[in-house]
Amino acid sequence: MPIRDALSKVKQHWLAAALAVAALLGAAYAARALLFGAELKVYPVERRELLQTVVASGRVETPLRIEIGSQVTGAVAAIPVAEGQAVKAGQVLIELDHGEAAAAVEQARAAVGQASARLQQVRDVGLPVAQQARRQADANLFTVRRQFARSKELFARGFVGQAALDEAERNLQVADSEAASARLQARSMGDQGSDLLMAQAALAQSRAALRLVEARLGYTTITAPADGVLIARAAERGDVVQPGKVLMVLSPAGRTQLVVQIDEKNIALLHLGQAALASADAYPARRFGAVLAYVNPAVDPQRGSLEVKFDVPRPPPYLRQDMTVSVDVEVARRPNAVVLPTETLHDTAGSSPWVLKVAGGRLRRQPVKLGASGGGNTEIVAGLQPGDLVAPAAGAALAEGTRVRPVTAVAAANGGNGGDGGNGSNGANGMRGAPAAAGRAGNSAAPAAGG
Repeated sequence: MPIRDALSKVKQHWLAAALAVAALLGAAYAARALLFGAELKVYPVERRELLQTVVASGRVETPLRIEIGSQVTGAVAAIPVAEGQAVKAGQVLIELDHGEAAAAVEQARAAVGQASARLQQVRDVGLPVAQQARRQADANLFTVRRQFARSKELFARGFVGQAALDEAERNLQVADSEAASARLQARSMGDQGSDLLMAQAALAQSRAALRLVEARLGYTTITAPADGVLIARAAERGDVVQPGKVLMVLSPAGRTQLVVQIDEKNIALLHLGQAALASADAYPARRFGAVLAYVNPAVDPQRGSLEVKFDVPRPPPYLRQDMTVSVDVEVARRPNAVVLPTETLHDTAGSSPWVLKVAGGRLRRQPVKLGASGGGNTEIVAGLQPGDLVAPAAGAALAEGTRVRPVTAVAAANGGNGGDGGNGSNGANGMRGAPAAAGRAGNSAAPAAGG
């Protein structure tokens, strides 16, 4: 028992000593925090290359789309193509019932044959007969004139009476009239005659009628006007279609464009010919080149954005009409910028942004002038120097003058793949990489790796 009591007292002494040491250490730590401040993660100001970009999203379009319809009313007999199919120029897309149109063509061809036969009759029969009748009438007129001259001479000698002379004169008038009529008839059958011209006009009219019904027959077969892809179809077999109704929509092959909405505050950063990188939302890891080709001069007052179009010189094979795409336009490059993480900035939306800079172990409010922003980083034009340490704006509430023990954090080395700076509905622009503080969205910049 005495030994056990002695051991118990020793343990109590050691426990009391341990508690005393712990209390001393706690007091020392509290005193250190009081004297030197609590540990705080801070970010260094660095000098590195910075890329400023404008990011937006939109859709894939061709400069034009062809709406295909029917020029005649008819029932759909066949549709030998499917929506989404690639077609060639002249390929049959829709066939309408053509029974009535074919019958009209046959009738018009018969009318052409009849008019042609009539013209041939005028040339081969009518003209020779008229010419022969004219010769006969001229010969008869010559004979009657001689008879009248002889009767007139006999009357002067008293061998015939007045009645005989009058009869001879009447015969001369009749013969002269018949000769004139024969000459007119022959002239009408000639090259410039009215009968020949009428026959030629009838033939031309029948041929025109034939071309008309043949065209209408051709309208019953609807073909592709150009190479492309059918992106819409609104007709089925048996439907009765009418002129003016869109039956199919064709996206012609060739030029491909990306149509996006850009926030109006970025107008000054854009110019024709700027290079861009784009990616389809369906294939975000596959990026392809694009070139700024068109900036709409009018701003949409409802959304505060304007339409911008990019040409795709070499569209990838997976690109489809109306695909959603993200476009990243490089608008500026800062090769030797002073860069700070955007999360350290205060009042970026105001006119006087500032940061909490670590100076002499305390936090000091430091006004700054900002430049390009994005990728989780912002260019500092004035107010800070490389190597300065700055506290983050988010997190625990920090007041100016607070004593701190800075612990340097690792800043992002690059902007990553980038986020979507907006969508086709509002045209907002975003930033590549980590989002910037409120009010700085719209431009983005990514510092080059290894800066």
